[in-house]
Amino acid sequence: MAEFTLITGRTIWQGEAIETGKDEEIYPEAVAVCYFNPADMEELGIRDGDPVRVRSEHGEVVVRARAAETDVPPRGVVFIPMGPWANRVVDPDTASTGMPGFKGVKVEVEPTDEEPVEDMSELMRKEYLKEE
Repeated sequence: MAEFTLITGRTIWQGEAIETGKDEEIYPEAVAVCYFNPADMEELGIRDGDPVRVRSEHGEVVVRARAAETDVPPRGVVFIPMGPWANRVVDPDTASTGMPGFKGVKVEVEPTDEEPVEDMSELMRKEYLKEE
């Protein structure tokens, strides 16, 4: 397990996937991912496509690791595209702006072979049907 700073944002692949349809396989391929500096992946012992658990004080999610090829984040920083998977770990407090805190979230990342990446419908069921 290693500590990272998470940032989120939009990607061109995410935009393409949204236009194709969120119920198509292209959407989780573009959004249920965590981009790493390749040196951080090597240190964690993970390869491109491996499932990883990302955990913050706000929640956790399993996504696929991806080696960033362009816009490589600095060591110690990971990137998850905005969407249902990122929403599980970002700060939900909107400070009355309507937008959660998408930048600078402290997370722990660990490889996991036990759990697959959750599909979007399961992710949404867990989030919106959880007991208060």
